[in-house]
This record gives sequence, C-alpha cells and structure tokens, in this order.
Amino acid sequence: MNNLIWILIEALIKAVVILNVILLGAATSVYLERKISAVIQDRIGPNRVGPFGVLQPFADVFKLFFKEDIVPKASDKFFHSLAPIISLGVAVAVYAVIPFAHYVEIGGTKYYIGIAPNLNIGLLFILAMTSVGVYGITLAGWSSNNKYSLMGGLRSAAQMISYELSMGLSLIGIILISGSFSLNDIVIGQANWKWNVFLQPLGFLIFLVSAFAETNRAPFDLPEAEPELVGGYNTEYSGMKFGMFFLAEYANMATSSAFITLLYFGGWQLPFSPDLLGLAEGSIGLAVAQFLVFFIKVVFFIMFFIWVRWSIPRFRYDQLMRLGWKVLLPLSLLNVVLTAAAILIFK
Repeated sequence: MNNLIWILIEALIKAVVILNVILLGAATSVYLERKISAVIQDRIGPNRVGPFGVLQPFADVFKLFFKEDIVPKASDKFFHSLAPIISLGVAVAVYAVIPFAHYVEIGGTKYYIGIAPNLNIGLLFILAMTSVGVYGITLAGWSSNNKYSLMGGLRSAAQMISYELSMGLSLIGIILISGSFSLNDIVIGQANWKWNVFLQPLGFLIFLVSAFAETNRAPFDLPEAEPELVGGYNTEYSGMKFGMFFLAEYANMATSSAFITLLYFGGWQLPFSPDLLGLAEGSIGLAVAQFLVFFIKVVFFIMFFIWVRWSIPRFRYDQLMRLGWKVLLPLSLLNVVLTAAAILIFK
C-alpha cells in the first residue's frame, strides 16, 4: 500500500512538473513565432511588455482570462465546452511517454526521466492519442452551429485521416529497424550517429509533411483558413476556450518536434561519448546533458515549423487531399517494402 502511495505521489509530481514545462514551452513558442515572423517580414515584433517583449505571451494569457466567454445561442453548449478540453487534454497527455533523457540511478534503482517514458508501447500511445485529437476540432465545428465552423471541422477530420495513414506507414520502417515500440529503445538504437534520418530519408520526409498537416500548421492550416472560412472551427470561440485551442496548437507543434527528434535525430543521445565529459551512465550530470541536447533539437524543429509557416503559402484543399492520397500514401507503402527488403537482404 505504501509503495502504491509513493508511486502515485511520484507520478503526480512528474505530471505537475511536465505540465508547467508545457505551459512555459508554449509561451516560449509564441514569443519565438512573433519574433521570427517579425524578422521574416522586416518588422520589430513584441517589444513593450518586459525586456525585449518576453512577457508578451503572459500578457496575452491574462487578456484571454478576462475576455467574455461568448457561446452562440443555437450551439450545443455541452460539446461546445468539451471540444477545447479534448484538444488540450490530448495535446498534454502525449507528453506522458516522451523520454526527456535516459535515466538517473539512485541507490541501485533506475528512475527514467518522464512520467512513463519507458512504456513499451510508447509509439502506439502517441499515434492513438493524436488520432483522438481530431474529435476536439470536429466537435468544435459541429457544436458551434455555424457553417464556417462546420466546414473547418470537416476539413480537419478529412485532413487528419488522410495524413495519419501516411504518418503511421512511414513509421513502420523505424519499427522494423529497431524491433520495438518503445521510444527509449528507438533512441538507444540511434547511438553513435546511427540516426534514422540517414536510414529512413524517405520515411522522414513523409513524416515531416504529415506532421505539418497533423498539427494544422501552415501551409496546411485549411481547417481555419481565414480567406474562405473566417476562422474555421474556432470562429465561435472566445476567451480561454479559444486560448485552449491556441495552446493545443503550440503544444502539438512541440510534440511533433519532440517526436521527430526522438524517431529520426537520435533523441537525447549526445553527439559524443559521455566518457569525454567524465559522466557515468545513470549519473545526474549525464541526464542533464542529455536533456539539454534533446531540448536544443526540439527548439530547432520548433523554429523550423515557424519558418515554414511564414515562408510558404497555403495549399488549396484539393491540392492537400491529392498530396495525401496520391503522393504520400503510395510513397509510404513503397518505403515499407524497400525497408523490409533491405533488412531481409543485409541482416
């Protein structure tokens, strides 16, 4: 009984820490987005709230807290409130299985860095949770009783179904190479620069494009396309309900960046042997170094997501569907066949 209580306390502490990390990460992503977009468009960006405008994301949150929560009279009140909770809840839950470093050994016991980072079905868990995320956007579009919102919700559902097929198939090559669904095992298999991006270049490109479509980020932000849908699925949302969708988008962007890092770019693996720093396996120093390496890689891909958003124009809806079904899906199937054949021949 005492062991169970300590396990629950440990899980709760981890959950609180990771939740705060997510919130701070989202605020940092918003600030980076504004500053990088300002540089791309030859503007100054936020510079009023705090030094260099670093407190602007927190001012935005306070503003959303005090804004009136407007709910359309003809909407379905329950699902209108439930939709942003689903989107944000799924975005946060995914972080439960992400390993931020390997482990710390204290008193002969290994403590893995994360809530459940050594889960042997971590890869399947993330794919399952991201698939559930579409319900939040679809329910938001339907429950608002607004044609623009409904079209945005339907677009999101069709878009996610199209690209999740390609995304899932692109990962089969990694599963065949690593022989495991555990994210830790996949990262360990990429030691000594055996990054999967070199072994699975086609799979990486398919996954990268699918990640943009999955997160509803430009150039694939069709569910909220302003020129034709006003604001899409979140047209009828205000206050913190809108803020929850906003936070979910940036949490999903960070999740995709972490996922790309773990699956294709070595995750928390150091670019050199830990012995060069005199760090023993399982030491706190090594865990901190691994976390910093993982963090730097994730920030790099977040900045890449932002750069793409402000550089490439939005696709038309028919172009998006054609790319998903006629290009990425056949290529992902080809990647599975080529990977299986290579393993059969060379192993």
